[in-house]
Amino acid sequence: MSRMGDVLAGFHATWEFESDSVLIRYERGIRTPKLFQSLAERRVPLEAIAGVTLTPGKRGTVALRIELRSGADPLLEAAAGQLKDGSDPYRLVLPADKETLAEYYADELRAELTEAGPAEEFLVAAPEVPLQFKAYDGKASFDGETVRFRWFWTGASSAKWKAGDQSFPVGELSGVEWRSPEVFEGHLRLLRPDSADGRPAQADQDPAAVVFGLGYGPVHESLPFAAAVLAAVRKSGPVAAVPAAAPRRDPADIAERIRHLGELHEAGLVTDEEFSVKKAELLAQL
Repeated sequence: MSRMGDVLAGFHATWEFESDSVLIRYERGIRTPKLFQSLAERRVPLEAIAGVTLTPGKRGTVALRIELRSGADPLLEAAAGQLKDGSDPYRLVLPADKETLAEYYADELRAELTEAGPAEEFLVAAPEVPLQFKAYDGKASFDGETVRFRWFWTGASSAKWKAGDQSFPVGELSGVEWRSPEVFEGHLRLLRPDSADGRPAQADQDPAAVVFGLGYGPVHESLPFAAAVLAAVRKSGPVAAVPAAAPRRDPADIAERIRHLGELHEAGLVTDEEFSVKKAELLAQL
């Protein structure tokens, strides 16, 4: 852009216009959306931008928004259109008296755009790992290579307890399905190329999914997580068919799992045979 380094400050973020990108820095504060605070900043290369709009906002404001090319940003790909305007990280709300200045920058950006079609690869960086969050039925963690689900005995279904804690190397995944916790049946599900027909329809019965609930899996935690996993899956290339080796477990954790398994058995949720088989599996991990 012709005026590299210029900054446009809005209510929850500032945009710095550079020669090859727009650097968005999000403010911290109780009124700033938690997703913005979680992201901290986003650098958007000009080649990732498909268009720019400036529209009237509420209560004497205007909104400057950059529209990204399809496939350019793992965050928006994971969100799949579920983000509300107030949580859109590429929408800058400004006082109406800055409309002329905002229109100037919009025109400057439009003059630099050359691509509008789908991007062949992610052009905006994924959220940094490691990442983790608490879902209703378990804890999800991701270290950049493997996604792990550890079930909570107070929330996980008997089907998940029977399956045990799960580990998914990104090389064995084909994608991520994120359904916002702000809607009914919110969840994060890991997709594998060979599981589309055989996986349970309900996420609470699927060991490859964690379900959200009130206060569990909020957008600002679960969406960056989903985006980071999606980016790692795309980067890993063709799906590998090599099964992951089961990690060794903490003996105290094994003992706790056997105790919970016994509670399920006593409650009639696990048969005698299932109890014996699963207990043997847990002991074999020591």
